Amino acid sequence: MSRGRSVRGAPLGFTWRLFVSLGLVVLACGVTLLAVALLVAPQIFQGHLRAALGASVEPEVQRHVDEAFADAMISSMGIALPVALLVAFAVTWVVAQRLGRSVVAVAAATDRLARGDLAVRVEVPAVGPELALLADAFNALAGRLADSESMRSRLIGDLAHELRTPLASIEATVEAVVDGVLPADSATLATLVDQTGRLKHLVADMAAVSRAEERQLDLHPRSIDLGALSREAVAAAGARYVAAGVGLDVEAAGPAAVVRADPQRLTEVLANLLDNALRHTPRGGAVRVVVRAGPRGAVVEVVDTGEGFDPSESEHIFERFYRADSSRTRSTAGSGIGLTIARAMVAAHSGTLTATSAGPGTGATFRVELP
Repeated sequence: MSRGRSVRGAPLGFTWRLFVSLGLVVLACGVTLLAVALLVAPQIFQGHLRAALGASVEPEVQRHVDEAFADAMISSMGIALPVALLVAFAVTWVVAQRLGRSVVAVAAATDRLARGDLAVRVEVPAVGPELALLADAFNALAGRLADSESMRSRLIGDLAHELRTPLASIEATVEAVVDGVLPADSATLATLVDQTGRLKHLVADMAAVSRAEERQLDLHPRSIDLGALSREAVAAAGARYVAAGVGLDVEAAGPAAVVRADPQRLTEVLANLLDNALRHTPRGGAVRVVVRAGPRGAVVEVVDTGEGFDPSESEHIFERFYRADSSRTRSTAGSGIGLTIARAMVAAHSGTLTATSAGPGTGATFRVELP
């Protein structure tokens, strides 16, 4: 069906339907105007005539005057109504065409978007704020879909890369056992168990980050003291910090920082942040957890004296599998999605997780704000 026209067996297009609808409204208004004028105007005219001439108007003169007035009214309205209808229909047609083109443009762009053209955008029409809002919403939707598709493609590539190492190790070990190069002893089996454990851990991490980012976490919020929760998280990580030769303490001065949240999920957030700080802080360094009540909620900061990062990477480090140092491997830098999981869990509590650093070698600060 071509724009603005109908074909046999097909309904009228948007432009024609809008034109006909507005045309019927204009026609109804014109007919109503004519009917009201013919009913009201003679009474008003006769009232003025009697006021001017008194009651001495002869019946024959009154009849001729009434007929003349009626003829004048009908002739004038007969000329004015078609002219008004033509002008109204012309204006209606122009408006309907502009609205129709805007709607058709959005519909065509939506069809292209549905077919996979994520680069499609529509121009904002100058026909009113409503259609401009529709065009802006469409463009924002197309942009988010393009970002999601880019993230999906990158995720598939990153996941394939992460799976390749343990799978290659398992394959090489099994082939060596089959060829008789390696004995099927406890050491070989331990290697296989270790690699399968890495695979299981990676899959579990991916499932966790998917649930968190899709807001499908099972949250059980209640009032909790972040200071007490932070001290428990620090105590749980204390042995690993001692073994790594990194100092760890907690600072929770001032009024109690009480929020309504799921304590188990926030414990996971702090554990991920402490694990990240430990991986990037060398022996002899220190990590400090600072808890305080803020004007609109509570703040928890994990401050380390470790490697730090370039300020331009402050958002990238929360992406899946992102590592500022490309030489780092999964064994030395974790699964690469701990910070992604932590940010998603904080977002599920309507909070924010940000990271700052003055540059490489200056340490980093991870800041959690909860309402």
